[in-house]
Amino acid sequence: MIKENQQLLNRLNILSDGLIIFLMIPVSFWLRYQVLPNASVNMSLQRYMAIGFFFTIVQIGIFLLAGVYRPFRHARLRRKLSEMLGALLLGLALLLSYLSLQHMDDYSRQMIFLWFGLSFVLLSVKRVVLIQLMWHFRGKGYNLKHVVVIGSGALAKRYLKKIETEVSMGYHPLGYIAEKECDLDIPWLGGFDRLESVLETKKPDEVISAVESGEFDRTPQICAACEKTGCKLSAIPIYAEYMSANPQIDDLDGIPLLNMRRIPLDNLANAFAKRAGDIVCSALVLLLFSPLMLFCAIGVKLSSPGPIIFAQQRIGRNKKPFMMYKFRSMRVNPSQDTAWSTQKDSRKTAFGTFIRKYSLDEFPQFWNVLKGDMSMVGPRPEIPYYVDQFKEEVPRYMLKHLVRPGITGWAQVNDLRGDTSIPERIRYDIEYIERWSLGFDLMILFRTVFRGKFKNNEK
Repeated sequence: MIKENQQLLNRLNILSDGLIIFLMIPVSFWLRYQVLPNASVNMSLQRYMAIGFFFTIVQIGIFLLAGVYRPFRHARLRRKLSEMLGALLLGLALLLSYLSLQHMDDYSRQMIFLWFGLSFVLLSVKRVVLIQLMWHFRGKGYNLKHVVVIGSGALAKRYLKKIETEVSMGYHPLGYIAEKECDLDIPWLGGFDRLESVLETKKPDEVISAVESGEFDRTPQICAACEKTGCKLSAIPIYAEYMSANPQIDDLDGIPLLNMRRIPLDNLANAFAKRAGDIVCSALVLLLFSPLMLFCAIGVKLSSPGPIIFAQQRIGRNKKPFMMYKFRSMRVNPSQDTAWSTQKDSRKTAFGTFIRKYSLDEFPQFWNVLKGDMSMVGPRPEIPYYVDQFKEEVPRYMLKHLVRPGITGWAQVNDLRGDTSIPERIRYDIEYIERWSLGFDLMILFRTVFRGKFKNNEK
């Protein structure tokens, strides 16, 4: 039943998205030529509608390819909106490229941007309302996914805790199958010998296999029972805590291989898109803010003896060291490669305090981005002294080096910078690496700029 409902909801979702995007054409046309000043109609509404009709279809196709319509029972709203924004921006780029190649210079750029801006706002509002409605109905006991859990160990407890705390996911455990009754807060349905009869009786929407390593030999029995009763089976691997959020399964001539550390930026298209964005953004920043950088350079030189640029070795992608550049904000001191910088640091100069307050000392890092040592967004790079220390103390710490470090990052915009928890930072860094998308990057940059999150980045 849930599967049929989901298919119907997906079709309605796609249809309503298409209608919203298409109907925003006349709305944008009206705003541009009837509301905004300096209106001069160079292209008729009919032509806009004709172009818009075909590009609405193209945009829906991009949404499908980008996974925008994947079921969001497991996904965060923030992630779904960032995926949608990235897909819309790609659609906008394709439309502008098409108009340019066709030499259609009589269209209004303001109208095109209004169209995409209004589409994004309304599509986002629709999703927020839809999710709120789903949460409401699930709270009332509707649209629940009834599951039977197999196992009673740590994996089963972890799964049950997650669906208990994340009520909005809409999972309802009917009970669990285990060799003997344990201290779980759901009904014990019996041992493995009763599995088939339980599935016949309960008719769950899904069976969750969360067996421990000592019960792994039960897997053929579990699979056979699910196949015989027609139940969907999902399994939590015994090595789940070591896997990425989105592992990939490869096929070795019929032998499935689970790639436990596959990340989106392993894809060449994704890596190219991110690197291209880094080059364009860093070059623009260096060009547009060169007068401000000259001011900073003069201020540093006059503030205290020493070099204008502070160069310090950091550890980057694939654990390769590189020299990261900043405007020097401290007096030259012997502990610069080992001592942790703090808010009230006696080594800072007066001008250094000023440029740190407004993150002006970070400008030379855009040269690191242009060179390819860093990215606009990514985990903050650390000095070798602390990398050697943290890799022994913090689980999964070295995974941050799977990607280029960034000027800003997911941990930083969540207030994890400076003297904050390293394990918590790493948790956010790994979440960013595993869930990367262009939309996610744009959202982080937006929060960085408009909420002042460049401030006080760890040095």
